[in-house]
Amino acid sequence: MKSIACLSLALLAGTVLAAPILEYADAKTLADKDEASLSSQQAAGMRAAQGTLLESGAAACATPNPDLSALVLVVELDAQGKIVRTWLQGNSPLAICLRKYTATQTLPAPPRAPFYTSMELSFTK
Repeated sequence: MKSIACLSLALLAGTVLAAPILEYADAKTLADKDEASLSSQQAAGMRAAQGTLLESGAAACATPNPDLSALVLVVELDAQGKIVRTWLQGNSPLAICLRKYTATQTLPAPPRAPFYTSMELSFTK
């Protein structure tokens, strides 16, 4: 009986500690709110870091004839700026590759954690 109680407690603790499930729209709303709270200097630094991340990601994901459909990538940052979760609007091979690439990257440490930010890309020919 004691082991069942311990197992139940462990399962309950795991459920409580698990990150909440967010859909893309919810994560994007949080990103818009978090980005709006940044000072102009913090926002400029974040945009610059995102640009660098996207440049290296685009190079890693390059193909001869890429599908240049618009995409939005939302990421959750931990206190050190490590990307811990991603959400994607778009399903082109480039979008999917960028999502996989960014999932292992970091951005500048945010003012609080979790912190959500988004990267919106559209291309013109």
